[in-house]
Amino acid sequence: MEPPLEAEWWAMGLRVAGVDEAGRGAWAGPVVAAAVILPGPGPYPFADSKALSPAQREALEVLARRTALAFGIGWAEAAEVDQLGILEATHRAALRALAQLHPKPHALLTDYLHLKAWRDYAEAPSYFRSPPKADQRSPSVAAASILAKVARDRYMQALELRYPGYGFDRNKGYGTPEHRAALRRLGPCPEHRRSFAPLRRA
Repeated sequence: MEPPLEAEWWAMGLRVAGVDEAGRGAWAGPVVAAAVILPGPGPYPFADSKALSPAQREALEVLARRTALAFGIGWAEAAEVDQLGILEATHRAALRALAQLHPKPHALLTDYLHLKAWRDYAEAPSYFRSPPKADQRSPSVAAASILAKVARDRYMQALELRYPGYGFDRNKGYGTPEHRAALRRLGPCPEHRRSFAPLRRA
């Protein structure tokens, strides 16, 4: 088994933050990012949130909060996505999550997110890597993916009560056939990302 992506930095005694997001491709709701600093080498049971069941994510979310040296969760609402574009909104959500970390990290890992201005949220010596599939190779990024996914899922479940009929509690704002049919029937709600092509057509 390969060592985690953090291994070299942990061996140097550095605080490492993992960052990941949830909801980037959804048609509705916010994009949510989380940042997590774990207290050094594990082992840890965290895994890519997409590979976990809802019950597993809920249990590991509690463990991540208890285990982390620090964590933060940042949000960019649907209106921000429309105004800035999804990539810039994702960056803002990630930086908002990083701004909550106390102490600050010395090193940062993201899941292929080339963050701008990340040094403003780190202490020297500062290192940065953004390899693909980091949520499968880094427990810090995996823990962040779980926190972001669970926070967003809870938001979308509550959103179904405010805007019933879209199935937000089931589809979490993604473009399922149920969601597409609801858009044809109901039209978009204030939480829809109107800059996305399916919403422009709706």
